[in-house]
Amino acid sequence: MKNWVLLGLILLVSGRIAAQTEGKKDSLKIGKLTAVPLDSATLAQADTLKNVKKKWMPVPKTATRLAFIPGAGQIYNRDYWKAPIVYLAFGGGLYTYYLNTIKYRDFLGAYESFYVLDKNDPKYGQRKQELSGDDDTVRVRVRNLLNTSSEYRDITHSQAIRQKNYWRRNRGFALIVTGLIYTLSIIEANVAAHLKTFDLSDDLTLNVSPKLNQPSMRTPTPGVRMVFNFK
Repeated sequence: MKNWVLLGLILLVSGRIAAQTEGKKDSLKIGKLTAVPLDSATLAQADTLKNVKKKWMPVPKTATRLAFIPGAGQIYNRDYWKAPIVYLAFGGGLYTYYLNTIKYRDFLGAYESFYVLDKNDPKYGQRKQELSGDDDTVRVRVRNLLNTSSEYRDITHSQAIRQKNYWRRNRGFALIVTGLIYTLSIIEANVAAHLKTFDLSDDLTLNVSPKLNQPSMRTPTPGVRMVFNFK
């Protein structure tokens, strides 16, 4: 009889414990989360972080490749004010080359007028008989600086040689300058793209302070210490 009473008490106690455990689990499931109050500064900072856009940074390789088209590298770097300068410099160099080429061909034609150019002629490459004198002249078109007007003049053989060589040198010089302008525009686009990737924010600091140096001397010597801090 005692065993049955003891068994009943054990079952009764275990039932109450199980009921209390289930009640706690239900209360945890049903319980609400407590709200944490946020101040206005925190909310404003969160809105600011949402609206902040990542700063655009150019890729130097891309800028260099695009710079092979005059002005395209500067436009890619968003240096729009540099593109007209590149266009004017490059276009001016090409136009100068064009003008010098025209004037060179004018005097080249006048120079060739003194010689026999017919390959079937036995005197091919020699001075023409009627233009063999030093004072003999031929007509040539002489243009002004920008080729806006021109006139015809008579020049001698020596004058034709000097003018032909002069405008040929100018044409070569204009071509060299144009090539340098083209190369510099490519280098400028690459350098500008690299400079835009440098960190120039307030996180970079420089500290300059005096320092006593004593490497291998008995008496210390004054010096300056420069320390860069990257936060």
